[in-house]
Amino acid sequence: MPVFRYNNIRIAGMASAVPKNIVRPEDFKSQFGDAEVDKFMVMTGIKETRRTSEFQTASDLGYTAADKLLSQKNIDRNEIGALVFGSTSPDYRRPGTAFVIHKRLGLSVETAVFDLGLGCSSFIYGFQVVASMMNSSDIKKAILIVGDTASKTTYPKDRASIMLVGEGSVAVLMEKCDHCSPIVSLTRSDGNGYRYLIVPGGGYRNLNANREPEICADGNERTLHHSFMQGTSVFTFTISDVPKLIKDYLSITQTSVDNYDSFAFHQANLYILKQIARKVKIPEDKMPITLGKFGNTSGASPVITLCDTYAGTLGKNINAFFCGFGVGLSWGAFSAIINTDDILPVIEDDSVFEEGIISSVKDL
Repeated sequence: MPVFRYNNIRIAGMASAVPKNIVRPEDFKSQFGDAEVDKFMVMTGIKETRRTSEFQTASDLGYTAADKLLSQKNIDRNEIGALVFGSTSPDYRRPGTAFVIHKRLGLSVETAVFDLGLGCSSFIYGFQVVASMMNSSDIKKAILIVGDTASKTTYPKDRASIMLVGEGSVAVLMEKCDHCSPIVSLTRSDGNGYRYLIVPGGGYRNLNANREPEICADGNERTLHHSFMQGTSVFTFTISDVPKLIKDYLSITQTSVDNYDSFAFHQANLYILKQIARKVKIPEDKMPITLGKFGNTSGASPVITLCDTYAGTLGKNINAFFCGFGVGLSWGAFSAIINTDDILPVIEDDSVFEEGIISSVKDL
């Protein structure tokens, strides 16, 4: 199994950004009915989510988080040796969105820049990729940005997802150090589940897919250009494969739940998180939940959760256990010691990179 070990990398800072626009499940009662919305809120734990405007993207929020983080930490931007953007919500089909963020942050041409096309596991895999790059190069500092704007590909009448998805992005500063605490990363994948969470139209397999809405097997209306989720298959995966991964990680690292201060997991929904916690025997007070405030923010959710929970807690070292799971299927975990002074509060921001809106070929 892919197990990665690092003795010279640390997380030197975390920042996150969400849109100001709040959407609540109650807003859908006229569409779905009181009983269904109330049941949804109890099962998922979601009381409100954040949604971007028409032209605001995950990269806008990621830029805001990264810019604040670099400024707050007083980092010379010429020292950033790599920038990786993990998302399934790119600005364009090409070029990679990381290049847009690179320009906006004013980073050096000596920076290695690329996108990572993952969703709910993008922070876990992104960390592993960036740490491996740093471990085998002379890169001393790097930025990992993760975020999604899933509502833009969610059909408005899709009662399975439209109330669930939230939007946000995070930026993580990684740097080399001489006396770092060891970090172990464990990742897994199962391509047999590629259809479990999918937007089948609009990619190069079916570029001009039918845009007419159809009634799906679960009774929800969607088009081929919107997100499909096989709920039963996803649920089975999350309550079986994910707990097994966590138990394997604890075994490999010869640690127990007691060794960790916080389990910052992908915020899928409250019921799933409770099932995972029950199977692994994680105490409720060690698993912070932010679904109620932000909804399911995909790969950004573990970091948003730490920022919301620990920002403002001065000078405390915490041993954080991160776990992400979803689209792919893809899942993984790692742990790291982080000083709470390096965790910034969640930023609310509605800014848009106006230059990036290309409305006519004459703009090029």
